[in-house]
Amino acid sequence: MEKFENVILCDHPLVQHKISLLHDKNTGSKEFRELVHEVSMFMCYEATRDLPLKDVTIQTPLGELSNSKIISGRKIAFVPIMRAGLGMVDGALALVPTAKVGHVGIYRDKQNGNTAADYYCKLPFDIANREVVILDLMLATGVSAVKAAEIVKNAGAKTVKFMCVLACPEGINALHAAHPDVQIVCGAIDEGLNEDLYIVPGIGDGGDRLFGTK
Repeated sequence: MEKFENVILCDHPLVQHKISLLHDKNTGSKEFRELVHEVSMFMCYEATRDLPLKDVTIQTPLGELSNSKIISGRKIAFVPIMRAGLGMVDGALALVPTAKVGHVGIYRDKQNGNTAADYYCKLPFDIANREVVILDLMLATGVSAVKAAEIVKNAGAKTVKFMCVLACPEGINALHAAHPDVQIVCGAIDEGLNEDLYIVPGIGDGGDRLFGTK
């Protein structure tokens, strides 16, 4: 597999097992949603691995602990790209329940050169003081990811990561070309895009499989 800079691939056996089930066309919407929730929670460990710590003194039932570690002040905002990114929010919040959640609505405008158009944006008022993790089920063409990163940066975000369950080389390269500072955290990297710009072998339309629509 090609090696990509500034990409964290979550190769934990549990993550890989669950992503194999997501690839399976026979996995129904209920199980698909549950798997996305679980994978998102596991991946959030990697996305938050570099959070700074500080020493504090804690009184335990049996004495004093002077070098206990807690997170040192950095706040997090999860920003799902609607609609497939919504399936990852609960898993991320299960790990970081104090995080705030913004939303961006983006669609790929095939009629205008495969560009991105945004139709909704609601971000935390203090986004500039938070580490932002953009959530989307897939990183395919990269068009939506690039637009989402642009939106949160324009709102003041200084530290931005992109977390997806499934990526492909085209999407990774597109996001890095536009935003080389945005680290990508993904569960798997598939072969590439087909002529319809779907990831292959892929999981099909992630939004449809999450919500049972066609």
